[in-house]
Amino acid sequence: MEWWSIEVFNGRFSAARWKDAHGEALVEAALTNGAVDWAWHEYRWGVVLEVAFTDEPQWERFYGLPAVQAALDATPDPVMGLVVHRGRGGSSGTRLPRRPRPLAGAGAVELPEPDPDPIQEEPLAPSFLEPGFYDDRPAPAPDPAPLSEPAARTAGLAVR
Repeated sequence: MEWWSIEVFNGRFSAARWKDAHGEALVEAALTNGAVDWAWHEYRWGVVLEVAFTDEPQWERFYGLPAVQAALDATPDPVMGLVVHRGRGGSSGTRLPRRPRPLAGAGAVELPEPDPDPIQEEPLAPSFLEPGFYDDRPAPAPDPAPLSEPAARTAGLAVR
């Protein structure tokens, strides 16, 4: 597959207007003469038609059509407003588009290495602080012995 580009620059009128007037005829002529792909690109300086053919003779047949020659003769700037060249438009430089490289690992991002010296957390156990540990609080008063203990029941009673 070979790409060819037709670049039309603005002149007495906009190249976008030229595309509106001649674009459909150019694309139809390209497709009926063996084009396998095509694309229009609009820029502030003009327009680019990129056409892909399987071989050069198909391009030459398309380029020699009277409808194509008439469209190219009607460019906005007939002296300096037309560039026809092999390859994709602009300054691509290559005859075939580059194929994208496969992503390593199906596009997955590499995971960070695990920490060689992980900090092991100790399980939390209830901590009891001694009275008076906090200076801003008074020490708690001791609780009286509960009544359910045997010593509390007998402390106030005389043993008989």
